[in-house]
Amino acid sequence: MVARAYTVAFEGIEARRVEVQCAFSPGMPSFSIVGLPDKAVSEARERVRAALNAMAIALPARKVTINMSPADLPKEGSHFDLPIALAVLAALEIIPAEEVENTLALGELSLDGSLVPVIGALPAAMAAAEDDRALICPKACGAEAAWVGAAKVLAARTLPAVIQHFTGQSPLDPADPGEVATDPTGRDLLDVKGQERAKRALEIAAAGRHHLMMVGSPGAGKSMLAARLPSILPPLSPSEALETSMIQSLAGHLDDGGISRTRPFREPHHTASMAAIVGGGRGAKPGEISLAHHGVLFMDEFPEFNRTVLETLRQPIETGEVVVARANAHVRYPCRFMLVAAANPCKCGYLSDANRACSKAPNCGADYMGRISGPLMDRFDLRLEVPPVEFTDLDMPATGDSSATVATRVAEARAIQETRFDGHENRRVNADAEGAMLEEIAAPDAEGREFLTKVADRFGLTARGYHRVLRVARTIADLEGAADVRKPHLAEAASYRLAFSQPN
Repeated sequence: MVARAYTVAFEGIEARRVEVQCAFSPGMPSFSIVGLPDKAVSEARERVRAALNAMAIALPARKVTINMSPADLPKEGSHFDLPIALAVLAALEIIPAEEVENTLALGELSLDGSLVPVIGALPAAMAAAEDDRALICPKACGAEAAWVGAAKVLAARTLPAVIQHFTGQSPLDPADPGEVATDPTGRDLLDVKGQERAKRALEIAAAGRHHLMMVGSPGAGKSMLAARLPSILPPLSPSEALETSMIQSLAGHLDDGGISRTRPFREPHHTASMAAIVGGGRGAKPGEISLAHHGVLFMDEFPEFNRTVLETLRQPIETGEVVVARANAHVRYPCRFMLVAAANPCKCGYLSDANRACSKAPNCGADYMGRISGPLMDRFDLRLEVPPVEFTDLDMPATGDSSATVATRVAEARAIQETRFDGHENRRVNADAEGAMLEEIAAPDAEGREFLTKVADRFGLTARGYHRVLRVARTIADLEGAADVRKPHLAEAASYRLAFSQPN
């Protein structure tokens, strides 16, 4: 008799179904696992054996073979413990084999039979819903998995509780979704004194999901401004929240099964490695660019990042996804994020201050900003010089609008874009528009086209730069509720594009 249980193996955010087969055959007593298992999966036999012994269940004095199909798919992680145990119990006829086959299971076993939480419960629940199966998982993973809604999620604390459920002695109750997490920071744009032009640039970037570069001396408020971006961004839609949470689930970042409707805000240190930013390492885990999906990736001290790391951002910025290539697999993650970069104008940071600039000016600034390649700089829609704020201005009353007021305008502009791009896959905001669609939605009037032609000739805009000016102008028009892109919109958009001397 061959007993079967089902679980998943993860390839990026995709959960691929795995059939776990258990068979007893004559021969020397042994317990072997085949089907391309990694070290953690191979060690499952010891955890399963100990958990069964803790319940006084002895394996027969026969050869026990566990096969995980498809055999050419790499199996990684400790979540295979529970399905292996269920397949063994079904082969021993302790639990009904048919009931086991109608479920999908994942969970790590302790030696005493308790279930330890594992990563990936949310994408596993999605796979269970697609196969019309129930999901059995550790109690700590139940609130996370229950967010799918389309799958019945049964969460147990121990393996004996799972056995009692299958035998009908004590059925498990369906798990409830976790709480919706809220943003605890309470940061507001009113906290920033002055910097009205920078606040305006943040509003435009948030409305159209445009990439933003800020350059200014230390203490000018670049990091403070970037940290308040989440306060003006619209909340995640249900589909966006689920997609973002699937990535966070694979990274083990979901707390108590709660899903956040606040857009992610990631701020890696400039010493972060390639694998940390792009993804990779053991198990090809998602990197910061994927963890920032549908949110903000803030990279402070931008020129200090490794040059190779910075150059790898160019393709994900354009495509909205990243492929982590390994010798035996290619893992694909979504990464449609807003890149916000901050940099000092030079190594010492005081290039623009005549009283404090070093003797190497202006070459020190050119050398420092030269660490950012022209093609990468070309991908920033908005470039902004952030001047220092005089300490005497810090005692002045707050100026400008609050984050709540700005967020309302951003939400209205996003609503216009949602209607505009309805039915267009992977296009939700103006930053996604390209080609003929961009020419259609952002076509300037005659006066605007004449102005943009002069700007392109005068400053040598690249084709990408020209289109990005159109995108930003379209967003500015949306913030005003204007149907057409006019010269004032283009002038403001161009002013951000040509803020400082860099390739256009």
